Amino acid sequence: MALARYKSIVDDFALRIGNGSLRPGTQLPTLRKLMQQQGIALATASRVYAELEARGLVASEMGRGTFVRDTTLPRGLGLEQQTLQAGSIDLVFNYPTLPGQDELLREGLRRMASSGDLDALLHSAPQGGRLHERHTMARHLRNRGLRVPAEQVLIVNGAQQGLAVSVLGLLMPGDILVMDAVTFPGMKILAQQARLDVEALPLHDDKLDLTALAALCKRRPVRAVYVMPSMHNPMGSVMSDAERKKLAQLAARYRFLIIEDAAYAFLAEPAPRPVFTYAPTQTVYVSGLSKSVASGLRIGMVVAPPALIPALETAIRVSSGNTPSLMVSLACQWIEDGVVDKLEAQKRKDARQRQRLARSILQGCHIRAHPSSYYLWLTLADGMRADQCAAALAQQGVMVSTADAFAAGTSAPQALRLALGSISMEALANALRKVQRLCCL
Repeated sequence: MALARYKSIVDDFALRIGNGSLRPGTQLPTLRKLMQQQGIALATASRVYAELEARGLVASEMGRGTFVRDTTLPRGLGLEQQTLQAGSIDLVFNYPTLPGQDELLREGLRRMASSGDLDALLHSAPQGGRLHERHTMARHLRNRGLRVPAEQVLIVNGAQQGLAVSVLGLLMPGDILVMDAVTFPGMKILAQQARLDVEALPLHDDKLDLTALAALCKRRPVRAVYVMPSMHNPMGSVMSDAERKKLAQLAARYRFLIIEDAAYAFLAEPAPRPVFTYAPTQTVYVSGLSKSVASGLRIGMVVAPPALIPALETAIRVSSGNTPSLMVSLACQWIEDGVVDKLEAQKRKDARQRQRLARSILQGCHIRAHPSSYYLWLTLADGMRADQCAAALAQQGVMVSTADAFAAGTSAPQALRLALGSISMEALANALRKVQRLCCL
């Protein structure tokens, strides 16, 4: 009887949300009021709202209550790449390219076709790449302040796979993984799939709260900490040298692993030394070329202490086998020719121009971003809801991410994350004007 009662209440709410009688943004009764209205227990009332939230129909906000979501907004927006309707402008994903990169690709493929070692590209590479290719990647990482031997560098299919093999190879279900309450969606989903026990810490100055981390380590056996010290995604913050040293000291004291995500670190120049350099025996450093070169070039790098390399190689073996030889060869050629260095410098300049454009247009908006970042975080004014703003923008052909995609904690702030790097400057300006009109006071 209790089950039937619970299901009927859920179905009634779902019906009213679906037919529009409960409009987006409507605040639902408190748990206590729902109990009184329906004559049900607290556990049943909590289960009703949990089921509605699992279906994507409502969103709970800490200290505020439960609100009806705008169901016209795709649920995976910000988490899954989706086919855009013709004429839509994508401010969800960053895949920045520059004029002339297509010609670079043609020239690179022509050079490879005329080389005398094409047969080698038809064969599988060892897990982590061939040693000479790992040497090339190690030389490239010196630009990021890393000086490690090639044997400590593994080549993978992009930074996302680098994070995946780090989790698969080094963590177990139930392990405690610490991350920011607002964090990179790819790692959030990865932790969920790996059945990790996630501890989400509130941000302090848009960075990992080290004081809260130390307090947590005293209470619980933290296994790993995920951190984006250079160009946090989505906040754009950069940890200071002192903060990096403190994190390394905490790792040594409490014996946890640091997973350092440096996917956007090339944009922060000059950037402090990687956390890896302060904790070289307890840090796994993950980076790639998807953002600095092209998203279709799925080449990533994992740098780890020697003791962890075998476990990571095993994770590569069971997840992908290896990285396509053709792509690795092209990436190494561009590194050796200085193409990657040139593209990174050009993209830093491009990102700064886009940030200046955004700040000039988004008057009246509360935004946080690094001056060289390809994204920004827009906090909405009191009373405004992110799902409604995103839905209104979608109706005008502008797709943005709400904070839901980036929230690792129990509730998401009312905020939007705007990716600036995938479209022309003219299209970006048009999209930002719509954001300013609809989402800013």
